[in-house]
Amino acid sequence: MESKTLNLAPAISLFPSLKPPQKSLLFHQISALIITFLAYASFHASRKPPSIVKSVLGPSFQFNSSIIQSNLNSTDTGWYPFNGPEGTRRLGELDLAFLSSYSIGMYVAGHVGDRIDLRLFLVSGMFGSGVLTIIFGLGYWFNIHLLGFFVGVQILCGLFQSIGWPCVVAVVGNWFGKAKRGLIMGIWNSHTSVGNIIGSVVASSVLEFGWGWSFLVPGVLVILVGIFVFLFLVVSPGDIGFESSEKEIEMTVEVDGDETSDKVESEEMGLIRAENSDSLAAIGFLEAWKLPGVAPFALCLFFSKLVAYTFLYWLPFYIRHTAVAGVHLSHKTAGILSTIFDIGGVFGGILAGYISDIIEARAVTSIVFLSLSIPALILYRVYGSLSMVANITLMFISGLLVNGPYSLITTAVAADLGTQDTIKGNSRALATVTAIIDGTGSVGAALGPLLAGYISTKGWNSVFFMLIISIFFASLFLIRVAKSEIIGKMNEGKWPLNVATPH
Repeated sequence: MESKTLNLAPAISLFPSLKPPQKSLLFHQISALIITFLAYASFHASRKPPSIVKSVLGPSFQFNSSIIQSNLNSTDTGWYPFNGPEGTRRLGELDLAFLSSYSIGMYVAGHVGDRIDLRLFLVSGMFGSGVLTIIFGLGYWFNIHLLGFFVGVQILCGLFQSIGWPCVVAVVGNWFGKAKRGLIMGIWNSHTSVGNIIGSVVASSVLEFGWGWSFLVPGVLVILVGIFVFLFLVVSPGDIGFESSEKEIEMTVEVDGDETSDKVESEEMGLIRAENSDSLAAIGFLEAWKLPGVAPFALCLFFSKLVAYTFLYWLPFYIRHTAVAGVHLSHKTAGILSTIFDIGGVFGGILAGYISDIIEARAVTSIVFLSLSIPALILYRVYGSLSMVANITLMFISGLLVNGPYSLITTAVAADLGTQDTIKGNSRALATVTAIIDGTGSVGAALGPLLAGYISTKGWNSVFFMLIISIFFASLFLIRVAKSEIIGKMNEGKWPLNVATPH
């Protein structure tokens, strides 16, 4: 089979040494993971600045201690139109503008992503996101105080940001199949938390020079990574000339001491798109909704992502205005401290993926994590302010449990559902299914920060109550799927005595 040259990444064309057989399938699989990891990490890094600058743009909070008051700087005067009595609500509405367009764009992006070159589509999203993030920051230097300007920029930025997720998941789904998918994608999905951490640290570090810098630097970062993606990303094995599943790839794997031919592996993994016209026909939007498991996991993610994004957009603000051991932290410290939640999320995504691979039950794993996150959030709210150690520990545990199922559903579950046997022979459903699941979750992501902006005026206990109720509903939608998983494993004889080993 001849390698494809159409839409091939420029670096692959310029450097023949990157093509097979000089470079193995494993090399290109790892390359795809790294490149898509960097791509989506940069997306999230450029998405983080609004949460970091909230306490600077928003209304000033007066603290009782004169010692604490002396630590406040001039940026506490806020930035019109976010510094008045309605400032907190307007900040929530700003989040809504971004996340609403993001969720709407997600459905469209997934549909388009199954029909055009994913590399070029992904790069266009990265460039657009970077430029609009920079434009938002220019409001600082041009002294812009029009609410419509900031809302408009966020709407457009949300549309460009929505391109990223369906593209990167589809690319990874092209290169990897169900074997160890939970663990692989759990590790890979740490790009979300890594991006949040990078965005938080970068935005917080330059905040002292003016809040515009907190947008400028992450905006430039995503553009630079976009250039790297344009040069090196290979969308699927077929694009670089690897054989299809009908012609066995020279590769073997060892399972329980026995070598299994690559034919079985490649068929299971779906490494290459089938070359007949039926496989290239993209699945319809409504048809994708009807696929088994898509609706329950999509609705679960609605509430799960509502919780995760409420923390993403409001945690630095919450830390800034909640005393830890009687001390109110600075803007910079609060922003950097909030990364502990994301660090916990890294471990949560990996742990959830690994456990789901072992027990071969994504829904059961998700419900366990969601159930444990309820007491974790209660403990964080009640005892997180006692000391810095308690705050960091409980924030880490909360991040681990909240982001675990969120990470699992948006990666391994979406990839599983987009390549399930029901649509075997149609390889162009992955981006559409991914967009449906994450798009529905993004509607919840838009609603959460908005509600937090309004509810926080009544006290943070009310916000945490909203988050706990959301987690309860997220678990509720997976009960039937989890029940089916349990019955299926018991019928196969794998539960309760024998637990499957990931292979």
